[in-house]
Amino acid sequence: MINFLHSFTPDPILIQIDPLTIYWYGLFIVSGILSATLVSFKLSSKYNIKKDTIIDLAFWLIIAGLIGTRVYHVLLELPFYLDNPLDIFKVWEGGLAIHGGIIAGLITIWWFSWKQNINFWLLTAIIVPGVALAQAIGRWGNYFNQEIYGVPTSLPWGIPIEFANRVPEFFNFEYFHPTFLYESLGSLIIFATLILLHKKLNTSDLKYKIIVAAYLVLYSLLRFSLEFIRTDSTPTLLGFRFPQIISLAIIIFITGYFYYYFIKNKQKNASLAKN
Repeated sequence: MINFLHSFTPDPILIQIDPLTIYWYGLFIVSGILSATLVSFKLSSKYNIKKDTIIDLAFWLIIAGLIGTRVYHVLLELPFYLDNPLDIFKVWEGGLAIHGGIIAGLITIWWFSWKQNINFWLLTAIIVPGVALAQAIGRWGNYFNQEIYGVPTSLPWGIPIEFANRVPEFFNFEYFHPTFLYESLGSLIIFATLILLHKKLNTSDLKYKIIVAAYLVLYSLLRFSLEFIRTDSTPTLLGFRFPQIISLAIIIFITGYFYYYFIKNKQKNASLAKN
């Protein structure tokens, strides 16, 4: 596989039969969505939640996720899209920012759980393993689009990037870190970890919160680390790329939430012991 990545130059188009064009990016996005749905089906049966409920939720999550990821990406690259407004709709060319999807997804699950009177944490815990798997699959679309690659490298698994797709400061380099592969493998590890937590932890509201927190924190750590070698443009603040700032904010929020959660429960237990 290392030799393949080092020598193969991908084509973003999978099939082209005029006027139909199918892109690898679209194939991987759809494959990720289907895989996430199947994983959620499997987990839902463990908690006695009907598949129809997951199908209904998946419908809204797909819509919200696509809108959220695209809107977030457009906001990050706003000057470009103000000059090229029609490019906003060219999602097949790439440009889906996962943080936007996470935010939109959480809001959608909260709305859906409130409407269906289902535990928000349980529903989210069922969904997040599939999301991690979808991310692992979807990142391969970035490979075929030759986007979201890392800084130049001489490592044997460095991937060739065509001249037209290189960022200006690295025009004279040919091989780059396959950050898509690093994130894909990292997401697979997160997926396996979340499935293990589902199997090993006793069923409780705390279990669901731990699973959701594990996804958010582990992915944020992965993304924060990879941003140091990514070359795609994004706003920066205080020397940090914007996705790093969002990742840090998520980690701090989750840490603060659980600190408050355990302190509150400790005080509650102490109060009950006195009574």
